[in-house]
Amino acid sequence: MRKIIITGAGGYIGSVACDLFLKKGFNIVALDNFSRGFKSPLEFLKKKYGEDRLKVYEIDLAEDDIGAVFEAEQNIEAVVHYGALCSVNESVLHPELYEKNNVIGSQRLIKAIKQAGVDKIIFSSTCAVYGNAKEMSITEDASTLPVNPYGESKLKIEEEIKNSGLIYVILRYFNVCGATDEGDIGDSKKPSVHLMQNAVRGVLGIEPFFLTCPTVDTPDHTPIRDYVNVVDLNEAHLLALLYLFAGGESEVINLGTGTGNSVLSIIKQVEEITGAIIEKKTTQARVGEYPRAVADIKKAGSILKWQPKRSLSDSVNSLVKWYTSHPHGWDS
Repeated sequence: MRKIIITGAGGYIGSVACDLFLKKGFNIVALDNFSRGFKSPLEFLKKKYGEDRLKVYEIDLAEDDIGAVFEAEQNIEAVVHYGALCSVNESVLHPELYEKNNVIGSQRLIKAIKQAGVDKIIFSSTCAVYGNAKEMSITEDASTLPVNPYGESKLKIEEEIKNSGLIYVILRYFNVCGATDEGDIGDSKKPSVHLMQNAVRGVLGIEPFFLTCPTVDTPDHTPIRDYVNVVDLNEAHLLALLYLFAGGESEVINLGTGTGNSVLSIIKQVEEITGAIIEKKTTQARVGEYPRAVADIKKAGSILKWQPKRSLSDSVNSLVKWYTSHPHGWDS
């Protein structure tokens, strides 16, 4: 079995990734400092797939000895790097956290990867590197002009990877939604930064729903985003890794659906799918947002042979399953 490292393994996307990669036969070395991630999903996965398939290390990439993991875990073939802080609003308020956790942590990880003789990395990046793009459908060649420290931190990491000598696939993805198809692993951020998650929580009466988006220049004056299912997203990471194992060259690739939905249209769809009405309260608007971000995903199709499979309805239904069984996410 191939052995890989997954960083940010206790987070929302990282824990779903661990489930997928284990299901596909990989052995996983999971890294997380658990400042935002959770141990419970990894314990769940150990029981599901076996203790020998998933090794967990509590480690801070910005401070701890990453090399010790490579020494303890021989035959690592690649790293899938999800670990990062990811709130646009928080990054504006506390940019120093994003410089330390995202940038410095990644710099130290890259150094450790190279010292260990590993040469492949999949990097979980973001559409935030494009900033307020003028294109209706954003290609990988669009200008990278981030408008918030979160996007800036990811762009800095991209440049570090490009100049590292590693073979890489950088995946710039748009807005993530949903849970595993079975609804057994999902988002546990408290509070979540994801619209669809919060809308479903509102419908289920778990927490009040608040509109936090600013007024922007779109038809309904709410931001338009490209919402991609978290399992589809991770299947692209898997395909990217297999592409590198097959001798593929370094690439930067967008992940999304190629379709934009406004905040209000997502809320309406959640209401239609669940048959409930969301009481929409307003609160202080998030800062650092831009009006529109929709992916051009042709490159993902041509290089990775990837297409999103799951609909918005699939994502909503998986979230209903997840939050029905875990109203407040993982406990620890």
